[in-house]
Amino acid sequence: MIRLTTPGTIAGFTLALTHTLTALAQPALAQPRYEAREGGTYLRYLNDSETGEPRGAPPTLLMSFGGEPVRAVMDTGSTGIVVAASSIPDIDSLRQIGPGTLTYSSSGRIMRGRWVETRVTIGGANDQSVTTRPIAVLAVERIDCVPHPRNCEPSDAPRHVAMLGIGFAREGDHQSQSTPDKNPFLNLPGMGTAASPGRLTRGYVVTRAGVHVGLTAANTRGSYRFVQLQRAADGSDWAPLPACITLEGTAPACGTALIDTGVSVMYLTLPPDREADRPQDGERGRTIAPGTRLSIRFGDAAADHPPGYGFAAGDTANPAAPERIVLVGGANRPTFVNTSVHALNAFDYLFDADAGVVGFRSIER
Repeated sequence: MIRLTTPGTIAGFTLALTHTLTALAQPALAQPRYEAREGGTYLRYLNDSETGEPRGAPPTLLMSFGGEPVRAVMDTGSTGIVVAASSIPDIDSLRQIGPGTLTYSSSGRIMRGRWVETRVTIGGANDQSVTTRPIAVLAVERIDCVPHPRNCEPSDAPRHVAMLGIGFAREGDHQSQSTPDKNPFLNLPGMGTAASPGRLTRGYVVTRAGVHVGLTAANTRGSYRFVQLQRAADGSDWAPLPACITLEGTAPACGTALIDTGVSVMYLTLPPDREADRPQDGERGRTIAPGTRLSIRFGDAAADHPPGYGFAAGDTANPAAPERIVLVGGANRPTFVNTSVHALNAFDYLFDADAGVVGFRSIER
């Protein structure tokens, strides 16, 4: 089990100097009960190492719309299935919902196309699969780019787009159409709604080797640290995950966090006076100086003993450390961290859409 070792205290935060999930005396929230739940499915990633190697790349699964399956990135940083229109057989015969747009802020890609309604089968390397109820899917017919994108090439007829977005609270980040009704892992037969739960809890447990779809007594075993989410202002989704971030030598800054399996780079926004005294200009933007320790605590700033983890920037021996940290500045930007997929090397990540909680379980090593 990963535990806190060699701690040092900075501005009231206890930091681990090795790859750690913070060892806590008490959970942030009492563990929800899933004893009466059944029917979960485990999907092992296509790019799982099978030998327990740390994860450094976004996980992939198969998606099929009734024809040849396509390989898709499983992305907790977006909501909804985004796929090249050419990958959906007989697309014109499907129910046409209307035009659609989704922007990936990490890359600057703007996906443009149309929403169509279809069932989707999602499969793993272990020959297990789930099939959704009919849901809206964004069939991409063009890719545009935001001004000054990080990684974007325009295309009038993209053929290799396949993203399986299973995140929450993404409507505010250039994804206004990415509502929970488009999340494939929340729309399976047997699942109900927030107002009327079904026999299968809407949610999942993401690990570095695979994902458990639907929460049950079996796949939620272990010592989780839970954080209660707030409802979004319009009540249609949950609000983003609260978090407080500390760089070595600075006071904590509190805002929100995104556990994002779709990227291998961490994106970090802090108030200018909290960026420590050692930010550097890298080849691809401002970054944190190697060796600077960073601590992330999940939950409200007033919470007692919240879950969290820490690492030193550039520590290649620590699998929880991202391959790169990009400082995203701006005087009016709120505090924010996109953890990158490397966070899965510190903890398993649970999302319960019915109860509105997220959970963190330290992994075995």
